Amino acid sequence: MKFELKPCTEKQLPEILDIFNDAILNSTALYDYKIRTLETMNVWYADKLKSNSPIVGAFDADNVLLGFATYGMFRVRPAYKYTVEHSVYVRPDKRGCGIGKVLLREIVQKAQEQNYHVLIGVIDASNAVSIKLHENEGFVLSGIMKETGYKFGKWLDAAFYQLILKTPEHPNED
Repeated sequence: MKFELKPCTEKQLPEILDIFNDAILNSTALYDYKIRTLETMNVWYADKLKSNSPIVGAFDADNVLLGFATYGMFRVRPAYKYTVEHSVYVRPDKRGCGIGKVLLREIVQKAQEQNYHVLIGVIDASNAVSIKLHENEGFVLSGIMKETGYKFGKWLDAAFYQLILKTPEHPNED
């Protein structure tokens, strides 16, 4: 499948919203119960801009968003400043086409460019496809938190996968 990677803008928020809401309603990729609104997406987008967090999109020839990847702060304490938690989402009708792999690789590259040291992916432990994707890209399991989520009438285990980068060259405690 042919697609182009480029930054998402405010214009893509309705498409991002559709992808998020599909994941909320039909999967355990997001441990949310209620669908998001365009208003919540505007806040989400503003937070991404404020924190200089990329939102990379995969677009088809007609400029339709096929999937996206982003990252944000892992924890608020200063010593975590070199660690980010990422996410990758692909439209349900475009999964299995290699889009997720390309988006994940791009977000890793962006993290290196921004001098982060660790990327964290929190994946539902039953999501074998996402786990395989991350393992194939060098992420390693750093732990499973048992029964930390509850959705669709069952307890969910959250698997933490991490990738350690060679950046930053000169970390500091400022």
